[in-house]
Amino acid sequence: MFRILIVEDDPKLAILLENYIQKYDFETFSIKDFGAVLEDFKRFSPHLVLMDINLPKFDGYYWCGHIRDISTCPILFISARNGRMEQVMAMEKGADDFITKPFDYEIILAKIKSQLRRTYGSYASNHYKSKQLFNGLTLDVDRLLLYLGARKIELNHTEAKILDKLIRKAECVVSREQLLESIWDDEVFVDDNTLNVYMTRVRKKLSKLHIHDALITERGKGYRLISNWEREG
Repeated sequence: MFRILIVEDDPKLAILLENYIQKYDFETFSIKDFGAVLEDFKRFSPHLVLMDINLPKFDGYYWCGHIRDISTCPILFISARNGRMEQVMAMEKGADDFITKPFDYEIILAKIKSQLRRTYGSYASNHYKSKQLFNGLTLDVDRLLLYLGARKIELNHTEAKILDKLIRKAECVVSREQLLESIWDDEVFVDDNTLNVYMTRVRKKLSKLHIHDALITERGKGYRLISNWEREG
């Protein structure tokens, strides 16, 4: 049974979410102490988190960042804030999706199932395998790890999927449409800005391995991963 952690300070909404999600055989836990979100996260060990932005003491961005320090489980933001910058900040902190209030409960359920299917389902286990790129760069999608020699960094699920697609077509241009199709299900709408945010995050992850200029933007076409990158150390 999948476990869903609900970080929502509106008790009525939290109860409605729990009741609806539980009808589909998910186990849920709603945060009560908003100063101990990380402790409850560790204790409950959820497969997915629903995270509001406006919370007592610390906001959702704060807790998302702390969860990302210890886990790559999917995090879906649910918020009445619907501005572009709020969504960009959520993605930069490590969120996997952003749902604005008011929302349809069927949409929430579809997005939960979509993230769980990609993260833990048959698609994830059968489709993902470790891949090796030129110059010793290795992507382990099952474990969400990227290696270069003795260096290792952690990825989230979307970053791993982007790199998986780029590595499969290394040196070739991968269109934005191809990347979107490989990352998100048909029922999930994603705008171009979200992909831009993720590509920036992928570049930052590569830079942590001292890899620079490996991910090229082909204006009007898409992206290309090249082997003759600038490499430090």
